[in-house]
Amino acid sequence: MYNESSQLFLNQASVEERTTFYRKTYLHVALAFLAFVIVEYVFLSTPAIVNIGLKMTQGWTWLLVIGGFMFITSYAEKLAANYDDKRTQYLGFGLYIIAEAFIFVPLLYIAMTYSGGTAILEQAFLVTLALFVALSAVVLISKKDFSFMRTALTVGSIVAIGIILAGMAFGFDLGLAFSGFMVLLAAGSILYQTSNMVHRYTADQYVIASLGLFASFMLMLWYIIQFFMSRD
Repeated sequence: MYNESSQLFLNQASVEERTTFYRKTYLHVALAFLAFVIVEYVFLSTPAIVNIGLKMTQGWTWLLVIGGFMFITSYAEKLAANYDDKRTQYLGFGLYIIAEAFIFVPLLYIAMTYSGGTAILEQAFLVTLALFVALSAVVLISKKDFSFMRTALTVGSIVAIGIILAGMAFGFDLGLAFSGFMVLLAAGSILYQTSNMVHRYTADQYVIASLGLFASFMLMLWYIIQFFMSRD
C-alpha cells in the first residue's frame, strides 16, 4: 500500500518516523554482522574454502579478487536500492554479506594463526565498534551533512588502489602507514554513509542505508586488524 510519509526524505519526516528508521537501520547492521560471523565460521571451518582464500592472495590474483568484490558490491547495492521489492533488497544485502565473509577468509585465518587465537580480532572489533559509534554519534547529534566528502573518498580510494598496485608491481609491504591511511578513509566513509542516512534516504530505505553503514564498518575492521598485525 502506498504510504506518502515513506516517500519523504528522512529529514522531512516526523521524529517518530526518524527514530523508527534509525532503529531499523542499526538493527539491520547488527544482524548483518551476526550473519557475517556465522557465514565466516562456516567458511573457516571448511578447509577447501580456506585453501582457496589463501591462494587468492598470491600475486596478481588478489587484484582480480578485489575487482570481483567491487563488482559484487555494486550489484548488491543496486539490488538493495530497489524501491519496489523488499525481497530484492534483502537478496542484495545477503549477497554482500556472503561476499564480505569470503574476502575476509584469508585475513582472519592469518590473524588467528599470527596471534595464536582470536585476541587480535577481539581487540580490533572493540576498537572498530567504538570508532563506529563515536563517528555515527557525531553525525546524528550535529545533523551535519557530510555529502561533500564524496569526492575526497573517491580520490582516496583511487590512491589506495594505486598504492596496492604499486606494492604488487614492486614487491613492497604496504605496512602500518597504509593501514592507518585506510582506517582514516573508512572513518570518512562512516561519516559519509551516516550523513546519507540522515539526509538522503526516505523512511523506507533502511536496507540500503544499513548496507552502506555495514560496508564502512567492515572496511574499518579489515584495516584495524591489519594495523594491529603490522605494529609488531
